[in-house]
Amino acid sequence: MTALPVSAVRVTVPASTANLGSGFDALGMALSLYDKVSVQVVDGAAGTAEVAVEGQGAAALPADERHLVVRVIHKALAELGFPAPALRLHCQNAIPHSRGLGSSAAAIVAGVAAAFGLAGFDLRDKENADRVLQMAAVREGHADNAAASLLGGFVVAWQDSGRFQAVRMDPHPDVSPIVLVPQEESSTHTTRGLLPERVPHADAAFAAGRAALAVHAVTSDPALLLAATDDRLHQDYRESAWPETIALVRRLRSAGVAAAVSGAGPTVLAFPPGGELPADIAPNGFDELRLPVDRAGVRVEPQA
Repeated sequence: MTALPVSAVRVTVPASTANLGSGFDALGMALSLYDKVSVQVVDGAAGTAEVAVEGQGAAALPADERHLVVRVIHKALAELGFPAPALRLHCQNAIPHSRGLGSSAAAIVAGVAAAFGLAGFDLRDKENADRVLQMAAVREGHADNAAASLLGGFVVAWQDSGRFQAVRMDPHPDVSPIVLVPQEESSTHTTRGLLPERVPHADAAFAAGRAALAVHAVTSDPALLLAATDDRLHQDYRESAWPETIALVRRLRSAGVAAAVSGAGPTVLAFPPGGELPADIAPNGFDELRLPVDRAGVRVEPQA
């Protein structure tokens, strides 16, 4: 038996795109592509789990308590004062792994949200949502993807005195993201290792101005997205990790399409005027996905 007040929950968590070009580690947006996780407390040895995975990562992910979502659930429950129960999970994964669409952040948010759901806490309560953000962002090391998956919409995230913060805003109705997803994967750890310790003052000032402009462009004036998504802080330094991605970003921008690397890459994020990519740009090797902004964030539903 378990002391948990809820024995089963279903979690739906959206993908996310981070940076939006200029807002490195600060800007994020939730996208309408979802991982769904059903979590059930079962009889068994404490801290164990059985996991069934469909979709992305099905052949590679652990099927026991080593699974990331399980590890996060158990850790979060411990922080909430509950012992680690035996669990059964069914995961339906639609978010591609290691492509810059926040798959790890989504898994972490799903795990923390599931723990709060099993503990009977309502994520609509701001205090609970803030606690989920702290738990998730600590595991990620930054809050842009996690905040987007948690809150939905468009987010600005930052860290203040060791505490992660985020504010959510509604994107303009004309903001219509398209992502171009290649087959190859990318490692956040590897691509971060390509960044210099210092950048020129002029580039830092450029980034600050464009990131500020991005907030206005996304929420009020999408016509400014081309300028707002321009970057001098991180993308060019990581070109060797995904040259085809950078080449596509440059082709799109030359054609007047706001485009940037999505998160740690190699996916390309684009905001084409009118919602259509130019007919003369063929993104060979990339799958085109139209993903409207998710405005709800993570959802947790108790199950019978």
